Amino acid sequence: MFRIAKRVAALESSATIAVSERAARLKAEGRDIVAFSAGEPDRDTPEHIRQAAVDAMRAGHTRYTATAGILALRAAIAQKLRRDNGLSFAPEEVLVSTGGKHALFNVLASIVDDGSEVLIPSPYWTSYPEMVKAAGGVPVIVSGDRARDYRIDAATLEKAVTPRTAAIVINSPSNPTGAVYPEAELREIALLARRREVVLVSDEIYEKLVYDGAAHVSPARWAPERTVVINGVSKTYCMTGWRIGYAAGPREIVEAATRLQSQMTSNACSVAQHAALAALTGGEEFLVELREEYRRRRDLMVDGLSKIPGLGVPRPPGAFYLFVNVSAHYRGAIKSSLDFCEALLDDVGVAVVPGSAFGEDRCVRFTFCVSPDRIRDGVGRLAAFVGKLDERRG
Repeated sequence: MFRIAKRVAALESSATIAVSERAARLKAEGRDIVAFSAGEPDRDTPEHIRQAAVDAMRAGHTRYTATAGILALRAAIAQKLRRDNGLSFAPEEVLVSTGGKHALFNVLASIVDDGSEVLIPSPYWTSYPEMVKAAGGVPVIVSGDRARDYRIDAATLEKAVTPRTAAIVINSPSNPTGAVYPEAELREIALLARRREVVLVSDEIYEKLVYDGAAHVSPARWAPERTVVINGVSKTYCMTGWRIGYAAGPREIVEAATRLQSQMTSNACSVAQHAALAALTGGEEFLVELREEYRRRRDLMVDGLSKIPGLGVPRPPGAFYLFVNVSAHYRGAIKSSLDFCEALLDDVGVAVVPGSAFGEDRCVRFTFCVSPDRIRDGVGRLAAFVGKLDERRG
């Protein structure tokens, strides 16, 4: 028996990864599983990005780089932030990490002391509270307004601010809801961070995946001196396995996060950095078609799920998730979102993620990053599953 550190023993495993791994095991056993669980594009990385990685290896870019990343990539990130978001960060205010998750943890660990509080709107991405706990802080969950697609407002956040508050985390477009915050709401949240002198951590990893005229805006426009932007290449450029993310923000915070990274992982993969450079500088023509394909898949899934009795189905303007209320079917052996997901996977081979992992037990999360045929198949299986539940209770 080994003594595991309390800060690690207290952490929950990632529910999204756990569901995906269980679905993969069932597939390996021969089950036909429709997986609506993994939050990643189902397309290959664009060819010009892959070729850039090949070229980098052949050119000998296979050694250590600066901890913060190669200068050319940090300069390209700074240019991207200026071009797309209207933000003025120098390359020295950018840290390249091994994925957006790594960048986020580096930042939180650099600004959170033991007992510091971090405000996290709910529903939230599963890793936010666990990262805060791992850094020694206290996650303070602030419930979003269901009638407003679970978006939080500045007034509600301000009521939760205390002298111990170190940071506020905001995520737009949102995982798991797909909500996109309007400009006016983000402005008020940014001004709240400035007024109360807390750090605003803005997770913008889904910024390019917006539909129906929605537009992403970074709150750093109004409080750049208080805001750290977290982003990466995983979702936009179909590069989840390359593990390149970044943080951009006040130099003091970025330098602290860089020191921390220097003692943990040093630089992100050198070859992947060159691939990310190609992604950020090689044009985004493919994104027009990609967004349209995601929109079609979203509508296909929404239209199908809306025909199933007892489901509350939104039509989100961002990301690639549906956060569906299934609580009308919590009866008998099914008393929670976890019960619902386990029964759905066991009975009909459909994998979705329980909303309890995101702080909202009435819902489950679907991803529509799967083919239209699999969406139709999975929705049909879900309809049959719900029908059987109703028969048993009838």
